[in-house]
Order: sequence, then structure tokens, then C-alpha cells
Amino acid sequence: MANHADDNPGLYPPVLIRADEAEHLPSIGHFLLADADSTRGALSTHRVALATGADSAVPHYHSGSSELFYILDGRLDVLVGSSVQTADAGDLLVVPPGLNHAFGAHAGSTAEALIVITPGVQRFDYFHLVVRTRAGLEAPETLRASQERFDTYFVESEVWQEARHTSIE
Repeated sequence: MANHADDNPGLYPPVLIRADEAEHLPSIGHFLLADADSTRGALSTHRVALATGADSAVPHYHSGSSELFYILDGRLDVLVGSSVQTADAGDLLVVPPGLNHAFGAHAGSTAEALIVITPGVQRFDYFHLVVRTRAGLEAPETLRASQERFDTYFVESEVWQEARHTSIE
């Protein structure tokens, strides 16, 4: 049987990220698994583990990529367009390009999810920037200025704010 990867230089070699090798960003609960460069742009992926009721991604959309959420444990609230869905362990949610979304652990629950973005976007630098911004080491404007680079465009969502019991700043 022929190995098709030998015949197609556009394919990438298998990617194996050992659990203990994944970079952990504890302040945002992310484990960085594979960035787009390791898959030649096919996908980028990370795992998120959120404390009870913890907020994670603010409302945003991606213009060119779908985002897949597979819930590994707990319950995850996800803004999907103009509604908030609660996904439980074993559930799968795919958000298409252009649709506003955000996510956080459901009130009274932790949440763990595998997140896959396809086609892939170099996102690890984005997550490092989020960590620095939340720590006050970067101005929020720096994150906003990087929206096009990371295909992450921030939006306002009253539905999400009401669901998460947050106020508009």
C-alpha cells in the first residue's frame, strides 16, 4: 500500500503532543496543543480547563475559520449568535465563520473542552497576549490591534453579558 504523504508534499507529518509537553497557561486555563504551523494550516487546537463558573473567551467571531468545541467534562456555556447554549460532557458544537461566540464554565460547574480551529490560524501568540493583557502587562488596545492577525474580532453582546451577569464597561 502506498504512503500518500510521500506523494503529496503539501501534507504535514503526524503531530503528537504529549500531555506533559503542552504549554499550560494557568491564568486562562489553556493548554496549547498544536498551532497552525505544525499542521501546515489545517488546524490549530488547544484544551481549556475552567474553574467553577469561570469566564473564558469574550464575545468575538472569526472571519475565516470554524471553531469546534468538544466538551470533555463539566458544563460549558457558549454564546452562539444571539443565544446562549449550555453544552455538557460528550457534546460537540461547531461555530461557523462569522458567527459571534464566547464561552465560560456554567454557573456551579467546571468545564473542560477541546477546541479546534479550522483552517488553522497561528493562535499561540494570541493566547500569550491575552495572558499579558489580563495581567496588566499590555494595554487592551494591543489586543484589539491584533484582531486581523489572529482572525479574532471582538464584539459586544448584551445576551452574553446578561447570561454571565456581567456589566458593560
